[in-house]
Amino acid sequence: MKIVALKESHEPRVALVPDAIKKLCQLDGIEVAVEKNLSPMITPRAYEEAGAKVVENKSELLASADIFLSVNAPSIEVIKQLKKGCLCISFLDPFNETERIETLMNQGVNAISMEMLPRTTLAQKMDAISSQASLAGYVSVVLGANKLDRIFPMMMTPSGTIPPAKVFVIGAGVAGLQAIATAKRLGARVEAFDTRPVVEEQVTSLGAKFVKVDLGETGQNKDGYANALTEEQLKIQQQAMIKSCANADLVITTAKLFGRKAPVIVTQDILKQMRDGSVIIDLAAGSGGNVEGTVVDETVTIEGVDIVGIDNLPGEVPYDASSMYASNLYHLISHFYDQETKTVSLDQADEMMKGCLIVKDGQVVNEQLTEIYGG
Repeated sequence: MKIVALKESHEPRVALVPDAIKKLCQLDGIEVAVEKNLSPMITPRAYEEAGAKVVENKSELLASADIFLSVNAPSIEVIKQLKKGCLCISFLDPFNETERIETLMNQGVNAISMEMLPRTTLAQKMDAISSQASLAGYVSVVLGANKLDRIFPMMMTPSGTIPPAKVFVIGAGVAGLQAIATAKRLGARVEAFDTRPVVEEQVTSLGAKFVKVDLGETGQNKDGYANALTEEQLKIQQQAMIKSCANADLVITTAKLFGRKAPVIVTQDILKQMRDGSVIIDLAAGSGGNVEGTVVDETVTIEGVDIVGIDNLPGEVPYDASSMYASNLYHLISHFYDQETKTVSLDQADEMMKGCLIVKDGQVVNEQLTEIYGG
């Protein structure tokens, strides 16, 4: 069985790094081949020494793939060069990338979407959403600190004492918790809010203050994600955010809803009450933004507040992001790899495979997607 990875388009991360290739090649019957100059961070020689074959001909490489790995959904052109029965594994964004999913179906290419992997204890090593979100949380604070017009830690100087910067994190999932921890390490005073009261203990354990807002019934779904708020709950949340945002030097918003538009939490009315020179890092920019006026992959200034809308924050630290993602892929493949048949089992009797497998034998088989694609 041959595993293949190509150089990504407009993406600094890659799906395979030498360490993951070494582990994959230890599985009986696995071969790995990568496109020449797969990554600007890693030399072709390093890939060869890890056990991969480095191939210059892209079409030849695609035609030979039994498993095709990528970070983002492959282009339609790439999908059409994959053979029937090939397994494609990547972030596929199946709720929005309908044309690509339909091309996978028409081509007879099976597909696993990394976003759809259930969040269970057994699946933690494969959870690429969490691994990349953790890096996004870290990067958001570093970018914010670089953009801000003041320092993070309290500093006692002959000229007087400089108070610590104030950071407000909205959303205490994986990205939010990493943002809190990073901001605290840099010496900031941190507040955080989440619609799930259950995360208060995690927030306070990191040294941050948890902002309590009575939204009524909220909770989280089976995968640990916060449930979407009603319009009334969003208004209550926005009102409660005013004071914390107004007091903050840096606000980080992390509220994403997979497959749906992100909720607008920070409105222009809230921006008006923030001080000139303050900064917001909007981690949901790519799905509509948590801040009114966010522009994807741009920094805009509204009411004196700089709003940073970089979509691919893990891509700002591509070496570690690639290493973590490649490790997630290795654990996924090795878990489902059948040493006897030398194939990856797509048996949906397994709850993890049932969750992440979206296309099999030309049909969409994931229950969450049947309304969109039929099945």
